[in-house]
Amino acid sequence: MRADRGPREILMELACLDLEGVLIPEIWINVAERTGIEELRLTTRDIPDYDQLMRGRLELLNQHGLKLSDIQQVIAGMGALEGACAFLDWLRERFQVVILSDTYYEFALPLMKQLGWPTLFCHRLEVVDDRVVGYVLRQPDSKRQAVQAFHQLNFRVIAAGDSYNDTTMLAEAEAGILFRPPQNVIDEFPQFPVARTFEEMREAFRQASIRSL
Repeated sequence: MRADRGPREILMELACLDLEGVLIPEIWINVAERTGIEELRLTTRDIPDYDQLMRGRLELLNQHGLKLSDIQQVIAGMGALEGACAFLDWLRERFQVVILSDTYYEFALPLMKQLGWPTLFCHRLEVVDDRVVGYVLRQPDSKRQAVQAFHQLNFRVIAAGDSYNDTTMLAEAEAGILFRPPQNVIDEFPQFPVARTFEEMREAFRQASIRSL
C-alpha cells in the first residue's frame, strides 16, 4: 500500500470501489447462468490477464450468436447485492465516492440507477448491428491510473475490490480492502485486510480513515 501522507496535506478522503462483486453481482456469471455457456463464468478472479479474458468472452459471444441486447436483457433482471445500497449511502455521507470498474457503460448504466447514480469510470464496447465486436479501454490499468490522478488532486484514497484486477488499485491507495475475495486472491495478496460483510466493510473504512467516523 502507498505510504500515507500527513493530515495537513490532505484536503479530502476519497472512497474508490470496484463494481462487480462489491456492489452488484458478476454480470458475466449471470449471463453464463442464463445462457448455459459455462465458459462465461470466468472472471478476473480466475484469469488475471484482462485482455486474455475479454478476447475469450468475445469469441464465445460470436460462437453462440449472443448479442448485446441478449446480455442487456439479463442485466435488466439483476439487482444490487443485498445491503449494497445501504452501504453506499453510508459511504457517501462520509466520503466522496467513485466507482472504478472494468465493466462497460453499455452494461452498467441500468444498474447505476439502482445505486443512486454514483460516479462511474469504466470502458466502452464496440458494437456493430447489436453484435459486440470489440472493446475500448479508457486506459490500461485504469483503476490504478485513476488513483494516481486523485493523488495529484491531493485526495487520500481508500479503495475496495474483490479480484486480481483490483489489486494494483488497492496497492496504489493509502489503504486497500478486499471484499469477499476468492481464496486464491487472499493467498496471493495477504497484505490487504478482508471484509466479508458490508458491516465489516464499514469497519474497515472506519479503521482506514484518518478521521473519526
